Amino acid sequence: MKNFSTIAILMPGDMGHAVGRSLNEHGYEVITCLEGRGEHTRARALGAGFKDVGSLDAVVTQAELILSILPPSSALGQAKLVADAMKTVGKTPIYIDCNAISPQTAIAIGKTITDVGALFIDAGIIGLPPREGTGPRFYVSGPDHAVLSQLHGKGFEVIGLGPKIGQASAIKMTYAALTKGTWTLQISLLLAAEKLGVSDALLDEFENSQPAALNAMRTRLPFLPADSARWIGEMEEIANTFADVGVTPQFHQGAAEVFRLLARTPFASETRDNMDRSRTLEQALAVYAENLLPKN
Repeated sequence: MKNFSTIAILMPGDMGHAVGRSLNEHGYEVITCLEGRGEHTRARALGAGFKDVGSLDAVVTQAELILSILPPSSALGQAKLVADAMKTVGKTPIYIDCNAISPQTAIAIGKTITDVGALFIDAGIIGLPPREGTGPRFYVSGPDHAVLSQLHGKGFEVIGLGPKIGQASAIKMTYAALTKGTWTLQISLLLAAEKLGVSDALLDEFENSQPAALNAMRTRLPFLPADSARWIGEMEEIANTFADVGVTPQFHQGAAEVFRLLARTPFASETRDNMDRSRTLEQALAVYAENLLPKN
């Protein structure tokens, strides 16, 4: 198996820039295209050791592997742009979609990439970015998924699921259905209690009978808005995944609505780097409640 030296990451957001930093520290040249990106993204990428090669055509020309790590709503569009660039420059680096997408979307992206002659790997990332914990796990599937095994231990684990495209996306969808689905359920019930005037009593009851759940809510729920806008599409992808196998999509359609609510709050302008970590659950709930849409 060929050893790779140049890896592209599109785009260097929270997860992408951390993965790129880790790969850079393990001796890989990490490249990207920062055209049209904001100053925050640019500074973070360059600080993580990325090389900005200026254009998507240049990325495709220089990269041996391309990792797509971006909001799920942009995943198919990004793949189409990369496929067009592959046709333009006549190079076909291996394309790994690492986004929170349904198996159906992964299959569509795979066809887009393989139709121009490139290899495609379906990947699903579970866990915190490198350096924020033990490192995430990259679940990978597809006929050529073993290619990614050489990155195992380079800041993350690589776990193969077999030759079927869509399996890696499926585990990401079902895992995130629990984590983000639980957070949105918790917010929903707390908002209902807030509007009904019993939130203080409910929190006291949770303190008495559900202390572990309450501690988890206090730790996580006040800080969701910073990520809420990009999680809307993820919940929609989960809903589509469930619907495709005959499971109700309505739970995660509702979860998407909760993230739309959080994205309307003033807290949504924060980032993980600058959010107010002193904010309490009670303070957050009051603001979330103010941003509920009026009843029809």
